[in-house]
Amino acid sequence: MDRAELTTEQVLKRDIPWETYMTTKLITGTCLQLLRRYDNRSESQRASLLDDDGPAYVRVFVSILRDIFKEETVEYVLALIDEMLTANPKRARLFHDKSLANEDAYEPFLNCFGKGIGLYKRRAVRYWLWYARPKTLDGVLSNGESSSSKKKFITIDDLLRGLVEWLCAQLKKPSHPTQGIAVAISCLATLLKEPLVRSSFVQADGVKLLIPLISPASTQQSIQLLYETCLCVWLLSYYEPAIDYLATSRALPRLVEVVKSSTKEKVVRVVVLTLKNLLSKGAFGAQMVDLGLLQIVQSLKAQAWSDEDLLEALNQLDEGLKDKIKKLSSFDKYKQEVLLGHLDWTPVHKDPMFWRDNISNFEENDFQILRVLITILDTSSDPRALAVACYDLSQFIQHHAAGRVIVTDLKAKERVMKLMNHENPEVTKNALLCIQRLFLGAKYASFLQV
Repeated sequence: MDRAELTTEQVLKRDIPWETYMTTKLITGTCLQLLRRYDNRSESQRASLLDDDGPAYVRVFVSILRDIFKEETVEYVLALIDEMLTANPKRARLFHDKSLANEDAYEPFLNCFGKGIGLYKRRAVRYWLWYARPKTLDGVLSNGESSSSKKKFITIDDLLRGLVEWLCAQLKKPSHPTQGIAVAISCLATLLKEPLVRSSFVQADGVKLLIPLISPASTQQSIQLLYETCLCVWLLSYYEPAIDYLATSRALPRLVEVVKSSTKEKVVRVVVLTLKNLLSKGAFGAQMVDLGLLQIVQSLKAQAWSDEDLLEALNQLDEGLKDKIKKLSSFDKYKQEVLLGHLDWTPVHKDPMFWRDNISNFEENDFQILRVLITILDTSSDPRALAVACYDLSQFIQHHAAGRVIVTDLKAKERVMKLMNHENPEVTKNALLCIQRLFLGAKYASFLQV
């Protein structure tokens, strides 16, 4: 079996030569006695030993990770820690016991990141990192320095930053073809609860590494990866700098596509909660309206969900989207439609009052909307978008006093003329209308048939 796929239980079946390690002075006689007492015992027996003398066993585990480099042994000890913390996460407090004040408990774990030792190892590190958050406990300062010693230890902050760097590297170039990305995302889904991890992850440009993983899934393994990826995005949706990154990516359309197609309740729940968080942030609300999220949410509300948090979030998102639609002016909605490149025959395009009332708005940001419409003529392969863009340019020419001059200066004429030979009749018709108005100007343009 691939070592990266070994379970904790399989690793713990190994026979580790502790006596040999004592003979070579890699462990002490006291360590050997504790290991003999703890090794190959039932879970209840180990629990009793940890209750009686937990800090002593933690000290043994840390010293082995620090002093022994044989991978099978390191894997074994990390599996013991994984088992210990999985059974009772509160045992992580043992790493902060005052008897360990002069021990650097973090450095051995930091040294594990680059060794590529099994999936379970990374899970053990993940558990330990999450539950062993810095605390001020009886002489142990949260910066990792003992109050009774001037020795500088590796701090939890150092450890977290090192782990974030390693996780980003795994997302870019996984060390294992099937497990590397899954393990990294699973770790992040736990660690991004920490403010320092969020900050480090954003600074490492990690947000963009999540976006490609947000896509509809079908297999159990891919569904779990999708869920944990969306969980990461949800955690980041509470952090403003991360929201800025999400706003400039394809995160929102991907999240909407996932919630639209997913049937797995936990996936739907975490995406809906994420969308609820983003609704009031920047242009997200207008984009959600443009992507038709309200109709999707109403469809989801009609389904039978058992999770009360999901039902509540759907209701809040439904109300929020309706309120957003009311607040959005017709030009705001039109602008979002153009900027996203999702042009369709929505009512505003053929509403004369819209063009009369909003024609001056097209002058904003050095005629940004016109420039985007012209770019769509160059780049879009969607006949509907091309037809609408030609039509909107013709409307601008008709309703703006300097429409002909502005559109000509922006080099739109050549682009529109190329579309007069388009295979789609809708594109041809509206390209011809635009050219006619461009040549005739506003004075005569109103006589043309639409």
